[in-house]
Amino acid sequence: MAIVVAASVPRLPLFPQIWKRNQKSARPQLLHCSKLGRLSGMEVHQRNLKSIDNEEEEKPNDIWQLFKEAQQNILYLNKQRLLAMEELERLKNERNLLLDRVEQLEMKNQANVRRDKFTISSELLLRIDSLVLNGVISSMEASDLRRLIINARGSSADDLYGLNYKNDAEFLAELHHLSKNSKKNGFHIIHICTEMSPVVCEGPLASYITGLSSALQRKGNLVEVILPKYSCLNLDEVQGLREVETEFYSYFNGKLHGNRIWTGVVYGIGVTFIQPVYYSSLFSHDKVYGYSNDFERFTYFSRASLDYLVKSGKKPDVLHVHNWHTSIIGPLFWDVFVSQGFEGTRILLTCQDFDSQCLEQPEKLALCGLDPSRLLRPDRLQDNNKSHLVNILKGGVVYSNKVIIMSSIHSKGRILSAFGHGLELTLDIHKEKLVFAPRGFDKSTWDPSCDNILPQSYSVDDMKGKSVCKVVGCIYPDILDADIEKLKTLVWMASRRGVQFIFMGSSKSPSMRRELEIFEEELKDENVRFIDEYDEELSHLIISGSDIMICPLFDDPLLQVPLKAIKYGAAPVPLHSADSRFRLFGDDDIESTTSSQYINHTFANMSLGQAIDEIKNNPSQWNTRMIDAMEKDFSWDSECADVHISAYATAKRL
Repeated sequence: MAIVVAASVPRLPLFPQIWKRNQKSARPQLLHCSKLGRLSGMEVHQRNLKSIDNEEEEKPNDIWQLFKEAQQNILYLNKQRLLAMEELERLKNERNLLLDRVEQLEMKNQANVRRDKFTISSELLLRIDSLVLNGVISSMEASDLRRLIINARGSSADDLYGLNYKNDAEFLAELHHLSKNSKKNGFHIIHICTEMSPVVCEGPLASYITGLSSALQRKGNLVEVILPKYSCLNLDEVQGLREVETEFYSYFNGKLHGNRIWTGVVYGIGVTFIQPVYYSSLFSHDKVYGYSNDFERFTYFSRASLDYLVKSGKKPDVLHVHNWHTSIIGPLFWDVFVSQGFEGTRILLTCQDFDSQCLEQPEKLALCGLDPSRLLRPDRLQDNNKSHLVNILKGGVVYSNKVIIMSSIHSKGRILSAFGHGLELTLDIHKEKLVFAPRGFDKSTWDPSCDNILPQSYSVDDMKGKSVCKVVGCIYPDILDADIEKLKTLVWMASRRGVQFIFMGSSKSPSMRRELEIFEEELKDENVRFIDEYDEELSHLIISGSDIMICPLFDDPLLQVPLKAIKYGAAPVPLHSADSRFRLFGDDDIESTTSSQYINHTFANMSLGQAIDEIKNNPSQWNTRMIDAMEKDFSWDSECADVHISAYATAKRL
């Protein structure tokens, strides 16, 4: 859509004052002949001479006056020309801003259309769940109807929109009508997890669930999420939240217990919330994790999720479970549920890290219906180091068809050798099922070309919105004491070279905050600013306004500062440039993700001093480096989503 703005400048007569004067100042005429007849010849002669003398005296004055007026008119016209140029420039800027705004609105409108389609189809699927739970249709019929909706997602949003406003009979009849034009497209994936942004956020899992699910749906897959109904949920972004008017029962501790079911849509993703009735206290805490009965809480939820799938008749292609909290679904699925209509379903486990694994007494497995005697074995759930305990995360690895390990920097060999936290043997045995995926970010929120938070947007084609001003930013969730000392050294070194620093943290540690306060007092430098509260909007401004971002961690699971910095044309520089944590190890290169290879080779070994020197001494090389970086796509939609889709396809073929 092109918009042309034309500006016109009022046309003025050239030198208007001179033109006017020339009309009045014609050469004086000699005296009229009638008057001359009354004068003597000598008088006439003298008078004519006097007239000529007066004319000669006035002539230089007239010329000087004409020159002065011409000069004034030249200045006037020049001023008018400058004003016209300024007006044209203002109109040009307004035109560009208007075009950018139109483009942003068109992109937003397209995103809303896509999200509406996802939202509508998710609402329809949730309505089918309600019909099954209320006994209106059978689970087998529900399975067929879900496939119809999944296959009909290629239709326009208008085709699906009216369905939800029909009564049950009309609703079912219209669904059958859709089957004529439907065809299979993509996978049906159900996440059974404990976090989802922005509903419940504790760690990197929350943004991963929402970001990946949205990306997968944009690529033609259907994604649903099942969550516990915590008392601490943020329900502001849940569209159409409602309670299904029936209870369903799940097994726990030898009995069937009632649960309330709530459904809604988050960013186009259908979400089901499970709320225990008898065990209502399990999810009534102020926090998500960190309680002595966490195993019981999440085991109850995992078993209830599988019972709900049976009751609702859902038969997804993939059940996607996460970390140890829902890893128990692996052995539950294969030992108890696979024969209940899930023969075509496969299990995929994602591990954000291996720090937390959950070791428990074997007899507790019986709470959810598992047989402890069958699972306390080295090749199943028995912990590798404490043989009298079961390791729940290990069970997830053993019983999953594929295991995705999230890392934006480390290679497969590096993780297996150094970051297994006691699971190295298990990971080595099951290394063929391991897949590595980089983290990502939401490109609809983090894109300098359409970022509404920035005072002026910019892109690789027009970098006016990002001026090089030698600002170094640092955004960190937590930082070690040793890192603070390293940070001090870097700041002392760079501030002497006229570099400005801005730090923003989100640490809740009082001791760390005090350390940074002392550091700020020691510096007393107006070129260094500290902000001790994390602010999302301010983080956009810091990253976009910085040329360099110091990163305490390159594999930043929570904030993804290195990936966002690259997108915004700021170089991510490791706090410890010589630290082996950021280096690639020879043969491991072939087992790394594409994004990790790029980050390692381009930025991981660059020190702050080297970056500053390149900006100062070789700006063209720096600009080329950063423009190349900005053209990379490290969002959820890129390599991360592709790796997951490939893993789903491989798991389905098993």
